[in-house]
Amino acid sequence: MNKVELLSPAGNFEKMKAALRFGADAVYLAGKSFGMRSAADNFTDEGLYEAVQYAHARGKKVYLTVNTMPRAHEYPALRDYIARMGSVCPDAMIVADLGVMDAIRDILPDMEIHISTQAGICSPETARSFVRLGAKRLVLARELNLDEIRAIRAGIPDDIELEAFIHGSMCVSYSGRCMLSNELTGRDGNRGMCAQPCRWNYTLVEEKRPDVPLPIEVSDLGTFILSSKDMCMIEHIPALMESGIYSFKIEGRMKSAYYTAVVSNTYRMAIDAYTADPAGYTYDPAWLDELESVSHREYCTGYFLDDCRENAQLASSVGYLREKAYFATALAYDESALPAGLPLTTEQGTLALFGQKNKLSVGDAAELLTPGRIGQPFTVTELYDEEGNPIPSAPHPHQRFFARIPLPVQPGDIIRAGRN
Repeated sequence: MNKVELLSPAGNFEKMKAALRFGADAVYLAGKSFGMRSAADNFTDEGLYEAVQYAHARGKKVYLTVNTMPRAHEYPALRDYIARMGSVCPDAMIVADLGVMDAIRDILPDMEIHISTQAGICSPETARSFVRLGAKRLVLARELNLDEIRAIRAGIPDDIELEAFIHGSMCVSYSGRCMLSNELTGRDGNRGMCAQPCRWNYTLVEEKRPDVPLPIEVSDLGTFILSSKDMCMIEHIPALMESGIYSFKIEGRMKSAYYTAVVSNTYRMAIDAYTADPAGYTYDPAWLDELESVSHREYCTGYFLDDCRENAQLASSVGYLREKAYFATALAYDESALPAGLPLTTEQGTLALFGQKNKLSVGDAAELLTPGRIGQPFTVTELYDEEGNPIPSAPHPHQRFFARIPLPVQPGDIIRAGRN
């Protein structure tokens, strides 16, 4: 069986480390310019270099997004940026614009080029055109079903890779080419600044009665004709694995490190289970439970399946389903990190040093998330401050504390809220 790649988002260094620790084979990220997610933290030039070195040292890949549609006056800065990226050495650049593609080929002729989903590739003919222009990978339009993807796979050379989004937010506009944000807020979604107005509530106003807005009602929840559900394909891994897609892409550069860790970990478990034994593969409902634990809208399967071309992906609410509380991330788990007088190991478990994200108290039901496993439940029995003093709770985000964990822990593991 051909190996597939799990590709995760990296909005900053913390998220990148979470993605790689929890199973991603590669990450995609942006610098401070020319990326389609300007609201993410993104990376300075120095940060990009450090990120690439970090990933390569672990045998992972980094793809740099240069996928906005620059205007004429931006090309001097773009060309300078591309030239600087030569010393960063990403494994590929993701582009949507033919002018950007030409600039990369001119300045960095050996750089691998991936064509963004923004280009709207939805036929073998379009795919072959980009291949002739020098593309190594094609990120398919999100509007394709599995049969259409198989047709594209059959219609291009074997050494050209296909990538597709398999989890995360869906744009209401065709392959993300939308002007609504620019029209309403002056923030151009095609230049990385989308304000997501498709998630807002809307009413109708009659011309002569501007003070009497009329809600567009279909149910008691209202109507959200612009807002799409989130995509989730965890229940359809065999179909994805057999479709000819090489890279399974997770959306979410602006989501939390916890989101990145959970989603990467879950798809890693499913992909590995299928790869190990396709004939004996069994879907585990616990995987969907894991994905329900992160911030998301209602889930659907996008356009992959034939029954999802009508209203199946329209959201019934613009709100997010809130994720489980992300308590802390393990920083150290050894004797050298402990203050004097605290035993490393007792019958209750082993002490680990954590960096706090949200309030955690003695007696809380919690789960430990480690790579390759679903959350493992335990009860918080002991907490200490950095000086070794017992504390009833760790109430302040960003502080460090010790907790005794009755499970093996490694730096980078996550404590989250458990089921009461």
